[in-house]
Amino acid sequence: MGVTSEAWWAVWWPWMLLWTGTGAGLATLLTVTLLRLARDRRTVTPDITDGICFYLHDKMVMDHYQMRSYTAALRKEVEQRTSDSKDGTVRAKMFGVGADGSRKENTEVVSRYLEVAEPISVIGLIMKVLEEKRVIVHVDLPSRSVTRSTALLRTTSDARDDVRLRDVEGFVLIRGRYRATGDAGPSTVLLAPYGDPADPSQGPRVRVTFATEGLRTLVPQGAFSARCLGKVQEWNAAEGVLEVQAMAIFR
Repeated sequence: MGVTSEAWWAVWWPWMLLWTGTGAGLATLLTVTLLRLARDRRTVTPDITDGICFYLHDKMVMDHYQMRSYTAALRKEVEQRTSDSKDGTVRAKMFGVGADGSRKENTEVVSRYLEVAEPISVIGLIMKVLEEKRVIVHVDLPSRSVTRSTALLRTTSDARDDVRLRDVEGFVLIRGRYRATGDAGPSTVLLAPYGDPADPSQGPRVRVTFATEGLRTLVPQGAFSARCLGKVQEWNAAEGVLEVQAMAIFR
């Protein structure tokens, strides 16, 4: 019996080593691939809607939502949420509507969500799609930096070119230290300086003007950190101000 075992090992041990090594290599490759995919996903689709929705231009949001055919993306989003219910029961709250039922009722739930879609409900989806398509130019005013991305390359012919925000035709997401100017009337004006100057009212600035009725909370006293999603309108060279039309502001 011992001879048989020794003969068996003599024949098969190289193959066993090969199979063991191959299995370990595949496991390592799978782990590395999953980690890379997770990292890339975090890089490509960051949570850019994190924070409180401070302002929303309802008409602009819904016009963009309806014109760009986000219905399919919204349906997929809702179906995913309802299907992810751990106990097989649909318990979801979107658009201010709650629903309970079995998985077979998913279609009815999704249809109901689509019917009651509202600006505050779809802005997150719009931003997610825009980010996945890489059409948002990320700007950080305090550090005077612009993230190099596909969206930026659509504006500049070369990644090494100087970035001129006035030339950006797509969406910009501008992070800065904003401050309201004057008392809020029909319109509210926010200013944010480039960099961190001793006097924020001097030097180049970003100016965001919007209808006060779109505010979802009171304007804070003094400077506050926020991110503005919008479109660049023009560069006012005389005042050193970049005019931006806001779709949404988060803080």
